[in-house]
Amino acid sequence: TARAIATAAHVTRLTLLDNRLVTCFMEPRAALAEWDPAAGRYTLHASLQSVHALALNLARVLRVPVERVRCVTADVGGGFGSKIQPYPEYAALAWAARRLGRPLKWVSSRTEGFLTDAQSRDHVLTGELALDASGRITALRVHTTQNLGAYVATGMPISIILNMERMISGLYAIPAIHLTLEGAFTNTVPINVYRGVGRLECVYTVERLIERAARETGRDVVALRRANMVRAFPYRTATGAVYDSGDYVARLDEAIERADVAGFPARRAAAARRGRRRGLGLGPYVEGTGGVPREYAEVRVLPSGHVEVPIGSVSQGQGHETVFAQVVAERLGVPFETVRIVMGDTDRVADGVGTFASRSMVRGGSAAVEASDLLVAAGTRMAAHLLEAAHADVEYRDGAFTVVGTDRSIGLFEVARAAAAGRLPAALGATLGAARMHENPAFAFANGCAVCEVEVDPETGAVEIVAWTMVDDSGRSVNPMIVHGQMHGAVAQGIGQALIERCVYDPASGQLVSGSFLDYAIPRADDLPAISVTSRDVPSPTNPLGVKGAGEGGTVGAPGAVIHAILDALAPLGVAHIDMPATPARVWQAIQDARSPRP
Repeated sequence: TARAIATAAHVTRLTLLDNRLVTCFMEPRAALAEWDPAAGRYTLHASLQSVHALALNLARVLRVPVERVRCVTADVGGGFGSKIQPYPEYAALAWAARRLGRPLKWVSSRTEGFLTDAQSRDHVLTGELALDASGRITALRVHTTQNLGAYVATGMPISIILNMERMISGLYAIPAIHLTLEGAFTNTVPINVYRGVGRLECVYTVERLIERAARETGRDVVALRRANMVRAFPYRTATGAVYDSGDYVARLDEAIERADVAGFPARRAAAARRGRRRGLGLGPYVEGTGGVPREYAEVRVLPSGHVEVPIGSVSQGQGHETVFAQVVAERLGVPFETVRIVMGDTDRVADGVGTFASRSMVRGGSAAVEASDLLVAAGTRMAAHLLEAAHADVEYRDGAFTVVGTDRSIGLFEVARAAAAGRLPAALGATLGAARMHENPAFAFANGCAVCEVEVDPETGAVEIVAWTMVDDSGRSVNPMIVHGQMHGAVAQGIGQALIERCVYDPASGQLVSGSFLDYAIPRADDLPAISVTSRDVPSPTNPLGVKGAGEGGTVGAPGAVIHAILDALAPLGVAHIDMPATPARVWQAIQDARSPRP
């Protein structure tokens, strides 16, 4: 890498700030703990992203077998990564419930949340991008220093390292890469993962470098991207990640077409007549989805005429109850309304990992498919006995087992009732069901491109996003409406980081000075544009559903798109750089500095 940079025709260098964020989920953390002396068991109800992980941690802290800890969560009002870790309040509450002999409830206030909920981001990134004379990228070198907070509470910072190692090349075929990661301890709240963790830092850094390189060399930035994007799949990056599928150039080109980039000069001229500076920015993105490479699901056919699916994922508003039911109903050929999803209870779900890292459909959906297939195999053996046919002669289709070449058949629920009634040999079992721990080390890489248009008031620095267009490849979309909803929420959080969100500590005292919503801004409805999302499904070959995670791509691509648009708007004024968040004060100051450079 060093040799490639030293001998390059052009090297672009850039230092970027990745602003610290507070995880502003709608529902503050809360818990209810009970101790059952008769059973010798703890029960903890809490707002969680992973009940099984918390049960294991509580068992260790309380020094009891994990079977004596039950963790339960219902519909979680947002998590975004911060509700994965086992906070000390949960163990303290369970311990106190036993000590006092009564149930105890604890609810965090919003002020407490600002001081104790894990925070995120907070990197200083320095990048160098080397180009040859033809504009091919020959090397990338990135050094990042992250503020880890006062201490490392969990292993979650490892996820940041692994994600950056996996994603540092962005969407581009870069033959030589050098990545250095350092952590610093400061008197601040510890860091955890947050929507787009590691992926955003990589994509943002590479895209900012490409934009700067295009301006420095006089190249067209779209052509520079096209010339260097990965085209053949699977593709192994210089750091060892295997991009599974996609068409990055097609997503870029379609986003440009749908955003009517050709008509942008006219819109820019119209804005200028109103005293505004209009800019357009591209935000191509790619993100590895799947996280921890395993998940648990069980599928049971009940005599009542329902299919019950205990699964290790936990819903935080993603529509799991709908999409998992769709997957199982389609796989078994039964009505959607007969499928019931069970989540978030260690007594009712035997195992599981949880919901984070855009993994629920990639891992949980795959587990549900595989468990459904195992159930059909078991049901075929049962049906063969009931139909007095050879196992090889029985096929399953549309909710029924049929003897091939005959009209003899038996429905799935009839088989379950026969098993429950004891009409089958003991070897075939008394219930119709199957469980599966899906395990697969391969990741599915979602990708796409966002196009942002902004108008900047040069007198005040105020930025208004006036148009947002996205073309996204999340693999097969099981439920397109839910996918688009995920994109909208993800974009909102990315815009928040780009424009207004910033967690601030007093450098002298370490005092948090943005400790409430009076001082910490999050995007409101009137801060956001109408968001146009087009899905282009390129199935992933890494899992049986062909899905790629859809939860974080919008966040990963948004900051680059916004900042590029602002810089494009201000380029005629001489502004070449601005850090996130691009608040009106920062934008105004950048304009003043460009007009009258500081000595």
